[in-house]
Amino acid sequence: MAKKYKIKSHSGAKRRFGITGTDLYTRRKNRLNNHRMRKTKDALGDFDEMLVVNKTHTSRLKKLLPYKQYL
Repeated sequence: MAKKYKIKSHSGAKRRFGITGTDLYTRRKNRLNNHRMRKTKDALGDFDEMLVVNKTHTSRLKKLLPYKQYL
């Protein structure tokens, strides 16, 4: 039987992207730290929500995170 090689996951993508139960990738909003002092508390709280990644990027994310889709 041939040896099966393991593929390394991209370390940066592991921390930045999640996956939902319906195989949609999620990410956080960007630009949180830019001018943070002048943003209101409500505006900073809006950065907590997770956004769904556009479908054009999902094929790239599947290559970067080969094992995340099986969790």
